[in-house]
Amino acid sequence: MENIKCKYIFDKNYNPKYINGAQGGINPLGEIVVNFYLERAALPISQTYELSNGTMNSAKEISSEPKDLQNSFVRVIENGIIMNYQTAKEIHRWLGKHIEKLEELTKNKKEL
Repeated sequence: MENIKCKYIFDKNYNPKYINGAQGGINPLGEIVVNFYLERAALPISQTYELSNGTMNSAKEISSEPKDLQNSFVRVIENGIIMNYQTAKEIHRWLGKHIEKLEELTKNKKEL
């Protein structure tokens, strides 16, 4: 056989997610576990303001919950993957190829 066609099946709820980090490692079965996350500033559960002239215009925040909100961030994990060694090697190769392409495109744009 000289050619093979791959057909892709998409769930009706397919919706790619933006990530900016990952956490994981090797599980007891020797598989690689990757949990993808979006890291962002934490959102308050509640905030209390001191009103100025009875309005929110220029109101001053006097407290927030949690108390350490200004020093907090969250990592929202919505999905992850588990793969064996061979699949990890193939994805590593595939990703490396695309990184090289992107670096070449970026290099060419800088030279223009």
